[in-house]
Amino acid sequence: MDQHGRTIDYLRISITDRCNERCLYCMPEGYKGWAQKADHLTAREVVQVAEAAVNLGFRKFRLTGGEPTIRADLPEIARGISELSGVDALALSTNATRLTKLAGTLREAGISSLNISLDALDPELYRKVTGSDVAGVLAGIDAAREVGFDRIKLNCVLMRGVNESEIWPLIRFASERDLPIRFIELMPLSNADVLNADNFLSIEEVIVRLQETDEVIPQESAGLGWGPARYYDLKKTGATVGFIGAMTTSDFCASCNKIRLTADGKIRPCLGRHNELDLLPALRRGEGVEDVLREAIALKPLDHEFSECYQPDRPMTAIGG
Repeated sequence: MDQHGRTIDYLRISITDRCNERCLYCMPEGYKGWAQKADHLTAREVVQVAEAAVNLGFRKFRLTGGEPTIRADLPEIARGISELSGVDALALSTNATRLTKLAGTLREAGISSLNISLDALDPELYRKVTGSDVAGVLAGIDAAREVGFDRIKLNCVLMRGVNESEIWPLIRFASERDLPIRFIELMPLSNADVLNADNFLSIEEVIVRLQETDEVIPQESAGLGWGPARYYDLKKTGATVGFIGAMTTSDFCASCNKIRLTADGKIRPCLGRHNELDLLPALRRGEGVEDVLREAIALKPLDHEFSECYQPDRPMTAIGG
């Protein structure tokens, strides 16, 4: 439990800052942070950190990137964590571009659920946002559905003037496949210019738009994840829609239960603040990892600083999605 009375039992582990896409809100043009590969954790080291976290009461884990599927040893990492006594669930965040080859292997390795980024269905628009081909993503989603993950959720980052026309197509796409979709407010996590008044679209405005066409019914408890998303049923469409509003939700951080491990071995108590603790020295001398995790929990702030002219010190791809 942290100093604000929140139970911290969820560790998000970034296993790489590399990615095969270049999303507008995540990776700034010219980013080459992965060049410092010597600082990145080995598969064994990632599992060791997870084991230390389990000893402190962490029960939920998510592997992220960059794009985690580009690491060849991802199945080894997943298997090592899933086999730890005390792990309740292991999830993966991915862009799905490599799931046609990996979905079955990852399910067998112990990954139980997926969050899949899908910011547009229109091929040209998807390429504008990500620099990539949406066809591979859609094929990856199909492959993931076929192998029987416990849960698959789709994520869309809202960008006014960019992909707002895709909101209803994405909702219909998700509903037809019986998948929940979450809409996420744009956050200042790439560079200082990624978020401005012209491109920000609030979840409140999106909900109002949905209400013009459908009845939007709040769910009391969706049980669809471990994070801050708030879920709604669309009565006519039959869709389940979640909203993550870090910028506009006043009590967004009230139930925060997570800390993050970056790909280069830093523990970050809060996504929206700069404080980090270097875990590498303790990890590589073979002692003190639990102490660093305890310190990170103790330092976890009450809330983020996104609305206070926050200036990112490094991009989202380096912190972990």
